[in-house]
Amino acid sequence: MGVFQSSPVYQGALLIVLSEFFLVCSGMVIKQLSGEVPTEVIVFARNVFGLILLLPWIARAGLGAVKTEKIYLHFLRAGVGVTAMTCLFYSWGHLPLAQAALLKQTGPFFMPIIAFWWLGERISAMVKWAILVGFIGVMLILNPTEGALNVAVLIALFGAMLGGFAKIVVRRMTTTEPAKRIVFYFALFAAIISSVPAALAWVTPTPVQIAWLFLMAGTSTLAQLLLSKGYSYAPAGQLGPFTYSSVALAALFGWMLWGEAMSLMTWAGIVVVTLAGLMSMKGKATAGSSSK
Repeated sequence: MGVFQSSPVYQGALLIVLSEFFLVCSGMVIKQLSGEVPTEVIVFARNVFGLILLLPWIARAGLGAVKTEKIYLHFLRAGVGVTAMTCLFYSWGHLPLAQAALLKQTGPFFMPIIAFWWLGERISAMVKWAILVGFIGVMLILNPTEGALNVAVLIALFGAMLGGFAKIVVRRMTTTEPAKRIVFYFALFAAIISSVPAALAWVTPTPVQIAWLFLMAGTSTLAQLLLSKGYSYAPAGQLGPFTYSSVALAALFGWMLWGEAMSLMTWAGIVVVTLAGLMSMKGKATAGSSSK
């Protein structure tokens, strides 16, 4: 216990695993609502209810707690995040839970490319190999030999790419912005941005559906808080592998609640993508230590 308390990596890892657990819980609620409530309305409700959940903190902490000089980064993160969230929510509703959770984790393959383009960070040889292996795993999951590509998988991949971009923005902000401020501005700007597509596809939820939506918003907001806090303890290269805990959790819950079963090709793709993700994180950690 003493080691756990004294190690930022262990503390960050615990927060990341808890974040992934609550994210899967949110995914289960979305899957439950899928087909009854449009994805656009679910995204809007998640952001509005998430903002409401943060109001007591604002009341206690005061407006000074949300004072920031990084407003442009908060807005950028919200715009990218809402689009990624819409893709993610669609995949939760239209794919097996484990497959949706795994495709969300392809973000690390896009992050080095985005960081190279935006921040000028070099990509190590191991990370380059990891990206190649990762996309081979994605091809196994797509399984084009079946004759048709699964549109939901492509949407999930696009969302993962945007999610990787959003994580780079969050990592850049954590040096000056506390976790609650990051989550607050995301909820505020995301609620505004997501209100437009929600209005175009509006369907009034029933009282029971509203309760589900509030639960989804609570678990999603908690997952975001834990994620932002977790990445403030240690570099993403050290904590990233723990995000794959969501795949195991999603596979278990998907089997227990919906009897979901996936083909051997899909499971092979999951294994390959997971190994590639670990390679990517190891490569970034090695590059980071050698540059010191």
